[in-house]
Amino acid sequence: MRLDFHTHGKLAKKLPFSTVYTDWLFEEAKRAGLDALCLTEHFNTLQFSELYGYLASTSRRTGDVLVLENGLHVFPGMETDVAEGGHILCIGTLEAVLELNQRLEPYKEKGHFLPFAALMDLFEQYPVLVGCAHPYRAPGHVPELPVEQLNRLDFLDLNGKDMALNRTRTEQLTYDLGNRLEIPVVSGSDTHQAAQYGCIATVFEQDFVTMERMIEEMQARRYHIELSDSAALQVRTAGLLKKSLKAIHALGGDYVSILTKGDIA
Repeated sequence: MRLDFHTHGKLAKKLPFSTVYTDWLFEEAKRAGLDALCLTEHFNTLQFSELYGYLASTSRRTGDVLVLENGLHVFPGMETDVAEGGHILCIGTLEAVLELNQRLEPYKEKGHFLPFAALMDLFEQYPVLVGCAHPYRAPGHVPELPVEQLNRLDFLDLNGKDMALNRTRTEQLTYDLGNRLEIPVVSGSDTHQAAQYGCIATVFEQDFVTMERMIEEMQARRYHIELSDSAALQVRTAGLLKKSLKAIHALGGDYVSILTKGDIA
């Protein structure tokens, strides 16, 4: 099973949610060869609950995943900022993710983010798997936290964007931290724009549809990580497209129609 642990369902968190754009993203994820992804949308994105409400209404529930019409399996999740600088991923049931997002409402603005320890206290009240996204990307400081706090993490994200920019540094630092904490290192593309899908993937030996099995397979290390030969090009292309599409939106244009014309009926 080819799984991407870090993806987004919107072009940018301050842009309005578009069902057409999200549908297009998930079609492209399937075309890129993914069997499943973790939808780790930013916790303070505009219309977070609407995004998940739409997915719940257009999918069927199997275990802990939302199975889309095209067969793509979506594990619900969220990406949360911490006060120290850095992003924390959580993956779990739809109900847990939605309730956590509601409880984080007072802490969604910069200057009000929860400290890492307080966020972990909150996450530990729910059945979620917790990891550090792109731990060594500036201006994050999560790896500098006391080891007793870092030991609360379940996994680390070997991020496709960072791998494309500097593979040697990203691998060395991320795996060193994973070994020190004795936790799995898995991979996420950090996709906001579909060109980035498939730049990196975690390939599991077995399929699964529950968080229990995900944890079991991760802890047993029954997977390997594949980095695309074109990862650097994919990341650069996605970045340029994202900037261009945001500029089109700022000028009053319909970036969704421009992007998806010919792909979505």
